[in-house]
Amino acid sequence: MDLMEKYFILRDFLIMNKSDLKLVIFILVFSSSFLLIPKLLIKPSKKIGEVYYENKLIQTIDLNNEEEKEYIISGYNGPVVIITKGDKIKVQEEISPLNLCSKQGYISKPYEMIVCLPNRLVIKIKGEKEAFDAVIR
Repeated sequence: MDLMEKYFILRDFLIMNKSDLKLVIFILVFSSSFLLIPKLLIKPSKKIGEVYYENKLIQTIDLNNEEEKEYIISGYNGPVVIITKGDKIKVQEEISPLNLCSKQGYISKPYEMIVCLPNRLVIKIKGEKEAFDAVIR
């Protein structure tokens, strides 16, 4: 196929009449509605952060407010600073050899958790709807 034939095929494809254009726009609007409608219909669930030390619940944190809060929990190696921001929670600072807990970042979904083995802490999020049984990263 030479260059001229490719040009004519492309030109014929790009030239559309009004009916073709209406059909393309309808298909785009219809298909995008399947992506937008579920986002509009899903109500935000109430979330609670739970902090466990050696498998015992020691702190519950309300994650339904928009302001940033700081909590200090005593872990096995020393104090652990936990930050909440909106419906997200993370370990800001802790005393451990590699600081892996603070490197995990924010979690915000009910199936996510932060496990800080050097400090023997687990931070879970409990919500009304738990969407998944397991997540692999």
